[in-house]
Amino acid sequence: MNLQSIPRLLISATGSGAGKTTTTIALIGALRARGMRVAAFKCGPDYLDPTYHRRAAGAPSHNLDGWMMGRTAVLATFARAAAGADIAVIEGVMGLFDGAAPTSEEGSTAEIAKWLEAPVLLVVDASGMARTVAAVAYGFSHFDPQLGLAGLVCNRVGSRGHLDLLRAASAAVPVLGGFPSEAHAAFPERHLGLLSADDKNVAPPLFEAWAGLAAQWLDLDAIVAIARAAPALNGLDAAQLWPRNGAAAARCRIGVACDDAFHFYYEDNLRRLEAAGAELVRFAPTRETRLPPVDGLYFGGGYPEALAAELSGNRAMIGAVRSFAQSGGPIYAECGGLMYLSDGIRTLDGRVWPMAGIVAGEAVMSGRLQALGYVEVETRAESILGPAGMRMRGHQFRYSALAPIPERMERVYAVHPRRGAPFVEGYRSGSVLASYVHVHWASNPQAAEGFVNSCAAWRENRR
Repeated sequence: MNLQSIPRLLISATGSGAGKTTTTIALIGALRARGMRVAAFKCGPDYLDPTYHRRAAGAPSHNLDGWMMGRTAVLATFARAAAGADIAVIEGVMGLFDGAAPTSEEGSTAEIAKWLEAPVLLVVDASGMARTVAAVAYGFSHFDPQLGLAGLVCNRVGSRGHLDLLRAASAAVPVLGGFPSEAHAAFPERHLGLLSADDKNVAPPLFEAWAGLAAQWLDLDAIVAIARAAPALNGLDAAQLWPRNGAAAARCRIGVACDDAFHFYYEDNLRRLEAAGAELVRFAPTRETRLPPVDGLYFGGGYPEALAAELSGNRAMIGAVRSFAQSGGPIYAECGGLMYLSDGIRTLDGRVWPMAGIVAGEAVMSGRLQALGYVEVETRAESILGPAGMRMRGHQFRYSALAPIPERMERVYAVHPRRGAPFVEGYRSGSVLASYVHVHWASNPQAAEGFVNSCAAWRENRR
């Protein structure tokens, strides 16, 4: 199928908690049950919802973030990931118009919808609601006339009769179905939101149940017709937007920590490493005792605090990572990865679990958020990502803080939050760079290339 004419639709909501993630998962499952190949996407910086998309679609889900990536990179990622799909389903973030600032659409679902010219289905929590749904539809459809609000999905309806009332009330914007309250089928959650959707946390019958409900309660024929009616995206060329589409010839091997403790990665970041010439090799720090033969290590975020005992008890792996760092091997770590490289993790019960001891200081867990929101980073010195003066955009969402931080620990990031005072971070120790910031490399593709260059150079130096 021509990329310009890819059927697509965007699932948004009146606000967080209305049910857009469940609706998205249910719709993807129902479409896949019809034999359709679904390309899944998530607006914003979220790591967890894409794990559910992957389970429902049987393929990776890609983040589309207007503030971190910019329009060209959003279009490039969409073009590459939607290639070969029968339909693209994009889940929004927060409410339809919520984004990086309260007075603009920057970083919002609405911005992505307009860039992709995608029709929007609005999920409404309709519990205790009847005619008011028409006012909600009117407000959302008139707030930004450039946005194509194609229909409503009414969540938490009381009955089929209640859904009929809502359909009758909203004449201008059609109600394309809804879902009853299904508390027994709710997805499990923890402090960062949903639990990651592995088989241990989320059993397959849950996905099957929601796909079945979508087939029963949604007008799938009408929804598919809306997606197919999306206008052509003129000038959308994957080859031009993503010049090195696919993996380049491997120049190095990068070990990617991937298990229950570490699994927060932007799919786009991984693909950029491959495009720059890296072969990615996954390994599990919680249970494996040796590193695979690699030329660099990438520790993403996750829940190392939840598996602190397993990580700390695996002294063989900690010793291997420490030896790799001491020998000059490049290591890049974000958030949970930083916690693993620290002296230890202090959990909420006050116990300290010794970790790799490469970055000085303990990662101290708190019951309250320690940082949340978008940030812009400027490198103050050369690092394994490239020269000083590099600018990148990222996001923080964490319940821990590093303390105490000795003055000898070099900080190479000047961090500028969207809200709050600037600070310095980005801890460097030899060939190691660790930070609480989750950087999206679409904001500066040179960072991914720089990391691969550092790994390739270390590989050459050892020959």
